[in-house]
Parts: sequence; structure tokens; C-alpha cells
Amino acid sequence: MTEAKPPTSYSSNPRALGFNLSSLTSPRKSSWRGDERFAESFGVSTCASPDPSLYYYPVIGIVSHPGDGASGRLSNATNASNIPASYVKFVESAGARVIPLIFNEPEEVLLDKLNLVNGVLFTGGWAKKGLYFEIIKKIFQITLQKNDAGDHFPLFAICLGFELVSMIISNDSNICESFSGENQASILQFTDYSVIEGSVFQRFPPELLKKLSTDCLAMQNHGFGISPKGLHQNDALSSFFKILTTTADDNNKIYVSTAQAYNYPVTCFQWHPEKNIFEWGLPMIPHSEDAVRVTQLVANYFISEARRSSSRPPAKEVLDNLIYNYRPTYCGKAGAMMKFTYSLKSCNCMLEIYSNVGALYICM
Repeated sequence: MTEAKPPTSYSSNPRALGFNLSSLTSPRKSSWRGDERFAESFGVSTCASPDPSLYYYPVIGIVSHPGDGASGRLSNATNASNIPASYVKFVESAGARVIPLIFNEPEEVLLDKLNLVNGVLFTGGWAKKGLYFEIIKKIFQITLQKNDAGDHFPLFAICLGFELVSMIISNDSNICESFSGENQASILQFTDYSVIEGSVFQRFPPELLKKLSTDCLAMQNHGFGISPKGLHQNDALSSFFKILTTTADDNNKIYVSTAQAYNYPVTCFQWHPEKNIFEWGLPMIPHSEDAVRVTQLVANYFISEARRSSSRPPAKEVLDNLIYNYRPTYCGKAGAMMKFTYSLKSCNCMLEIYSNVGALYICM
């Protein structure tokens, strides 16, 4: 058999390429059926209709954290709070928008905003008591209520967020243990690959799942967490969560690194899926192509869950509350680990926001 060879040159003559110019330049006389045959002859198919059960304009509420996100270098205001821009970009990268849920704004305002979003994200940080804890608890309870009422309303809780959720479910402020997990990339050990069905890891290709267990693709930055033993021995936690992955800290102590609720679209991470693509302040953050894929797949899962929400908030109210209403400011030169931040103020005036490359949205 003679081996086929590619052409050595390409003709610029349309007829030589098989096109009938008269059919393209003559007046249109074809019927819809003729157009359809034309499309079929070129292998073109008509677009499928969007799934009416899914919402293609999802909005995520991100709860702000106390402080300016830069140890007071940007603002010493006592009512300042912030959202690292990496979380905002994380959500946006998967096709959603963000409304900031400012923890110290009037509660009725915050609760009204909850009706404008299709899911919620709790960020990392340090605050574990006072108003911030109470607001996180309130939002968590509303998340469960929304799901119980039939709205598929997902929650992602990252690092501190996971710790706070564990405290709320267990009703034990001391449930978390100390771990040496600061500023390090790690592997994730799967407890059983069968548990990933329907989880954040379900869409991961097999080769990337394997790499999560052998390559350091997950960024850790925490001093506390919960051990598998601690979770299993607490009836409330063990009945709420299944453990997806565990990780060993610097002292070889094992902690739960990823957990998912049995009966709710609630996923908790002790690690930081948002950092691999969007933060550059620490040299140990993994930025390999595989690390980037991990961040993107986790974000895609979150927003795919949010699209299942039955909430269809009024467009005007959403636009009035989007984080785009706030001004982001680069804060890397202020020495912030996260270069961009949204800084937010709790007041009746326009909130000021700082953000990016390690950015924040700061509320003051």
C-alpha cells in the first residue's frame, strides 16, 4: 500500500479545495432542510439547548474575615475586614461571580445578600470567636436549611473554614488539635478511592488522582486541624462527614485534609485549592501544570454544584452587590503574603476594596 503523504503546498484556488463558489455567492433559495443538509455535509451539528434545570449565572457569597489582610499595614480600622482576591479569582475562573458577605455589616443586610447567591465560601484566616464565629455559624445553619428546603446550595470551607465548621457541628470549641502544617506543599492520601464517587475528586483523571498521592500538589498553611480519630470519635462529626483524604504534618501526625458531607453539598479542605494559580507570596506554593489542574478542577466542581441551585436572584440586585462595585488595590508592597485583597468597611457608605497578585478585598 502506498503511504499517504501530506501535500507539499496548498492551493489558494477555492475550486481546488472542493468549494462551489456559485453556491456561496448566488442568492439564497434553499429551504431550512437544505441548510440542514449543508450543515450535515460539513459535519456541523446544531447546538443543544441549555439544561433548564441549571443556572448559568451563578453567584457565590464569600464571607469576609476580620482585619485588613496585611497585619494592619493597609488599615488599622477596628471594623476592617477582607477577602483575599485569590478566592474571588478561584470562583471566577470556573464561571461564577462573587458577592462579598461582610461579616460585621447589619445582619439583615447580610441575610438579604444570602438570598442573592447560589453557594457560599468560608475562607482561611485566624478568627475563631466573637461576632465572626457567630456569623459563620448562622450562615452554616442557613446553608443546611436551604438544602433541607430543596435548594441545592453548596458550601466550600477552606482551612479555618473547615475548623470552624468542625467546631459548629461538634458543638466543641476545642475539637481541633494543633498540627505543624504551616507553609508547605503536601500530598493527599485517599482513604479509599471508592469514596470519591460524587465528590470533588470525581472528575479528576486517574493519572492526576495518582499524582495527588505522590506529588506535592496541595498547599497547606495551618496550625490546627482535626485528626481522623478525633472526627470518628465525635458522633456529630462522624455522622455528618466522610473523610476523603488525609495528610501527615511535619511531625508525621495525621490530619483530615479533605472531607465531604454525607447528605449536604458541603466540602471542607484543610489545604488551600485556590493558592496554586492565584497566589505568589510563598515560594513553596506549587505552580506546576498539574498543580494548576488541581485548582481548576476543584473550582469547576464547586461552581457546577452552584449551577444546580434553584435560586434565580433578581439581576439588578445582584449587580448592585457584586464585588466589582469595590475597588481592588495591590497590597504586595505592603508586605502582605497575599498580594491582592478586597478591603471592606462595615458602614452605610460605599465599601472600599483592595485586591490582587496576592490580593485582597478589604472591608472597612
